[in-house]
Amino acid sequence: MAKHSPKKIEFVNRKAKYEYHFLETVEAGIKLTGTEIKSIRNGHVNLRDAYCLFLGEEMWCRSIFIGEYKQGNVHNHEERRPRKLLLKRQELNKWQKKVKEKGYTIVPYRLYLNERGICKLEIALVQGKKVHDKRDSIKAKDNKRALDRALKNL
Repeated sequence: MAKHSPKKIEFVNRKAKYEYHFLETVEAGIKLTGTEIKSIRNGHVNLRDAYCLFLGEEMWCRSIFIGEYKQGNVHNHEERRPRKLLLKRQELNKWQKKVKEKGYTIVPYRLYLNERGICKLEIALVQGKKVHDKRDSIKAKDNKRALDRALKNL
C-alpha cells in the first residue's frame, strides 16, 4: 500500500509583491492556539491586510485573518488577534534596527505548514513602491502574458 503525501497547505499574500520591493525574507514560527491550527488546515486564512511590528523586544503580527473553527466551542479563537512571532534574538535585533533607521516595513508574505506539520510564516523586510514602479510592474506582467500567448500560438 503506497503512502499518499499530505495536502500542501500554503497561503500567499500576492498583493505584497505588487505593493512593495522585497529586500530580505526570513522564516518565523508563529504562536497559535489549537482551534487556529485546525482552521488553517481547513484553509480559512487571509494575509492581505496583515503587518508586523515590534512591541518591546518581541515581534508581533497583526491583522492576519484566521477564520473561526466550525467545530470549536466557547474556547474558539478571535479571528484577527495579534500573534507573536518566534525568531532568534539576533535576527530580531537586526530587523528592528533596519526598521528604525531606514523606515522599512515588515509584512507577512507566506503562511504554510512544513513537512513536519508545523505552521511557519515567511516574513519580508520591504520598502514601499512608488506609483511609477507599480505601473512598470503591470507593464512587465502584460508584456510577459502577451509573449506567452504568442509562443503558445506557434
